[in-house]
Amino acid sequence: MRIVIQRVSRASVEVEGEIIGEIDQGFMILVGISVDDQEEDADWLASKVASLRVFADAEGKMNLDIRNVNGNCLVISQFTLHAKYKKGTRPSFIHAARPDQAVPLYEHFCTKLSEAIGKPVQRGEFGAMMNVSLVNEGPVTIVMDTHDKA
Repeated sequence: MRIVIQRVSRASVEVEGEIIGEIDQGFMILVGISVDDQEEDADWLASKVASLRVFADAEGKMNLDIRNVNGNCLVISQFTLHAKYKKGTRPSFIHAARPDQAVPLYEHFCTKLSEAIGKPVQRGEFGAMMNVSLVNEGPVTIVMDTHDKA
């Protein structure tokens, strides 16, 4: 699994003109699931995200995690995170998981993240054309990939 985490002061996702998820301070997370991914990958990422210390403490140092600041998460599925682009100019998505594998792993990640932060996470709509808006605070953007755990 590959995720892009952006620390935000606010974020929302819209489908067909309707906002279906929005948060204030927290993380907007793009999730890409590959054909090799398993539930253990989602578990590891949820734990890492919940413990990621990128929020400012009283001294202005990035020392607090999302639970310390009572932050929220907006999780968006994004198969394009697994684009292969070395040959030609049209990316290939052959390594992105198909919906029958990706949807359960996406849902599992959201459930585990919700448990880890102690509150529900907001979500996009899997497979839908979505418009995502956010204010990246910092900016802070971090990429995590379960194939780079070591």
